[in-house]
Amino acid sequence: MGGFTLLMVLRVPITFSLALASIATATYLNIPLMAIVQQMVQGVKSFSLLAIPFFIIAGEMMGQGGIAEKLINLANVLVGRVRGGLAMVNVFDSMFFGGISGSAVADVASTGTIIIPLMNKKGYDEDFSVAITVTSSTQGVIIPPSHNMIIYSVAAGGVSVGRLFLAGYVPGMMIGFSLAIMTYIISVKRNYPKERKYSLKESLRILGDAFLGLMTAVIIMGGVITGIFTATESAAVAAIYAFIITFFVYKEIPLKAFKSILYNTLKTLTMVMTLIASASAFSWLMAYLRIPAQATEFLISVTDNKILLLLLINVLLLLLGMIMDMAPLILIVTPILYPVVVTKLGLSPIHFGIILMINLAIGLCTPPVGSALFVGCAIGKVSIEKATKAMLPYYLAMVVVLFLVTYVPQITMFLPNLLMPGG
Repeated sequence: MGGFTLLMVLRVPITFSLALASIATATYLNIPLMAIVQQMVQGVKSFSLLAIPFFIIAGEMMGQGGIAEKLINLANVLVGRVRGGLAMVNVFDSMFFGGISGSAVADVASTGTIIIPLMNKKGYDEDFSVAITVTSSTQGVIIPPSHNMIIYSVAAGGVSVGRLFLAGYVPGMMIGFSLAIMTYIISVKRNYPKERKYSLKESLRILGDAFLGLMTAVIIMGGVITGIFTATESAAVAAIYAFIITFFVYKEIPLKAFKSILYNTLKTLTMVMTLIASASAFSWLMAYLRIPAQATEFLISVTDNKILLLLLINVLLLLLGMIMDMAPLILIVTPILYPVVVTKLGLSPIHFGIILMINLAIGLCTPPVGSALFVGCAIGKVSIEKATKAMLPYYLAMVVVLFLVTYVPQITMFLPNLLMPGG
């Protein structure tokens, strides 16, 4: 852990920090380096992980293929007429797009490039435009499909991906509605404009344009819930469907653009899979050195009160989310905290997974290492300090939802228990 922290301080990329710390530790302990290599290979040799490239490529195609603009139009029909309508649209298009891309950064990059300049043109403050775009993008991590949930499933030893996906819907929508309420309050206070009303004919046309894109999420979850295919198979079907819709129905980009889509997918996939490989070796060494057991003993020694322990874990995750990216944190903290939360406190692994996702999603829009925050500030041409200050009310809204989800398990477990009982 010390070696990993030192390398991170020296600005070594996380993947190499994990790998080098693992190699150094194995050398010190006289563990054959071949064992480290075997753990790396074993870490990525999982059928569930095949879903990740399919979800990434589906999100890339839908993001570049014009679906973002269609979802913005649909959200405008639904909520644009209220005070601060375009800001409300920002929240709800993230809810829709998050259910397709599964990535907060993809959401900011795709919808943000359209809606941030549009909000600024309509008279919204620049820092406000960036703040609502960045914070609403976190829904993409929690509302399925989410490749981070697949990473958690593997790190937790094979938790049902289908049940995880179902568990994310209500908390993800709660975050969306809490941000919308905060947006409305701010919009009324600052007298931001309303958008025009649409006629029934216009509304139906816009719904028709967006319908095929929204069907991606329906296909994924419908297939998983009914048992027609697994989460991995659903990702492959979604990728084929996205290809057909993007290039043969919407036709907003030429077929030759598929080359750049494959390139972007490969870049993202390479980062994710090498990270998983390095983290697998790191996690194996932590288990070998009994670090999870020691962490459990330490946390229980601080307090055995379930409410206080969960509060302590949430604070720890929020702080870690500020200084590290999401995927490596999932791979590092899951083996450490899983025994505490699931074994000692008796929480469902599904419930703990959603708590973890919300904590780390908040981390995506907090400095100093908030990747969604960086992208949003770059698009909106706003300083990180100014955007962070504008986000303070939204941080409060998300933390309130986090604690509701933490202490009321039914919020998370209602849908999985109803639609996939016993999974």
